Amino acid sequence: MAKVAMIEEFSASAERIWNVIGGFNSLPAWHPAVEHSELEADGKIRKVTLGDGTTIFEKLEHHSEEFRECSYSIVESPLPVVDYLAPLKVSELGEGSQVEWSGRFEPSGVPESEAVQLVEGIYRAGLDNLKTLLNHQDTD
Repeated sequence: MAKVAMIEEFSASAERIWNVIGGFNSLPAWHPAVEHSELEADGKIRKVTLGDGTTIFEKLEHHSEEFRECSYSIVESPLPVVDYLAPLKVSELGEGSQVEWSGRFEPSGVPESEAVQLVEGIYRAGLDNLKTLLNHQDTD
């Protein structure tokens, strides 16, 4: 089982960050690779369309507004991973906050190092863009 974990610190409050990323259908608002997302199956499945037209179906496994956390699995995807589960959590950290995005999965058709690098790239792109968005909002 491969694992990826990224923790990023922010000067923004946990509440502010959760308001941006906490919705299961909010990926297009903060992840640069996501062009569109729509909910299906009473909001438990999201169909994510990437900028290149790739479609990924993800299932909401857990969601807590109180603890600012959620987790999701991949139901169908061209990504070289199976048995994928990813928790996402926002926590208070002093006057700011931190976002922890992690995942565990089995590589499929590629070496583990390649699958890990791909997932790390997805997380890094999202967290970096989130930081840029929040910094831009602060200057408006």
